[in-house]
Amino acid sequence: MAIPSILLNFLFPPPPSLFVTTMSVIGISSLTNAGFMELKGKHMQYSKFLNVGAAKKENEMKLSSRNGMLWFYTPAFLVGLASLLVFHDQDQRFVLLASALTIHFLKRVLEVLFLHKYSGSTGLETTITVTLSYTLSTATMIYAQYLSRDLPDPSIDLKYFGIGLFMIGIIGNFYHHYILANLRKEGEKEYKIPQGGLFDLVICPHYLFEILGYVGMACISQTLYAFAFTTGTIFYLTGRSCATREWYIRKFGDKFPKEVTLGRPYCGQWVEGRKKLNSVAGSTESCFHFIHLFDPTVWLLNVSSHLELSRITTTKNENQRLDQGTPQPRLLVFNKRCNVLIFLFYLN
Repeated sequence: MAIPSILLNFLFPPPPSLFVTTMSVIGISSLTNAGFMELKGKHMQYSKFLNVGAAKKENEMKLSSRNGMLWFYTPAFLVGLASLLVFHDQDQRFVLLASALTIHFLKRVLEVLFLHKYSGSTGLETTITVTLSYTLSTATMIYAQYLSRDLPDPSIDLKYFGIGLFMIGIIGNFYHHYILANLRKEGEKEYKIPQGGLFDLVICPHYLFEILGYVGMACISQTLYAFAFTTGTIFYLTGRSCATREWYIRKFGDKFPKEVTLGRPYCGQWVEGRKKLNSVAGSTESCFHFIHLFDPTVWLLNVSSHLELSRITTTKNENQRLDQGTPQPRLLVFNKRCNVLIFLFYLN
């Protein structure tokens, strides 16, 4: 797989492996699709989304949430640990990546055992899907790193930057998991609106920090597969975050604070923007598309920032062009806080 020469400043050349190349394509495409399915209301069946947005399968075997989550994370942890024991004589970057993956999943296993309070169940099909995803992605990321050992190093070394991001991600993720775990007292089963930490600003800060952790691991690795999987993870957690916000709004209504946005790269306004644009178009059949251009550094430093759809201007000529089926830009929103230009388009 050829990649532009400029990317070789940041990435190892792709190893000559059909398996790694195939897994790169599968990883980013399947996770991106899962993210869009979350936006469409077809959710992975675990946690609060069990039996939400999917046909209920009466005869499907279910595991307790705790056992399901242990299956999610334990095999991936064992893969990471085994790689450290078997390939103990590898270079620094390999050891750092394998250690980061092992620590990431060990933390998740320990949280399942000693931190989180569970009240529901997890579908067997979802358990198998998520377990395979975590296990195969961990093994492939480590294998791709192993194959890169004799390839030319990227001219820009990101591994120390990646270590910093990973540490921020894992600490922030644990902190917000701790907040979630303490929302309910022992024996309570009702969901509550999270408060504290960044929950007062964004709906899923634990997802945001998980993304930071994966970006950190991708920077440690600097392989194409690591960045492909991380990109897919961003899309999936973005979709899951959007779905979570809608779930809270449906459950709690006006009690849910309106100032809480999604903490994702500005997809948080996807639903509200679509509703407003459809209202202007006078049609519920309008398709809504958005392109967001943003500086990742600014995004990371401005977690609390959110888009305000400031105005929608329509003109007679634009409406005429819309009636004729010609797609036209309808809204340009400039968010000065984040230096982000958002172009919103819709087609009749």
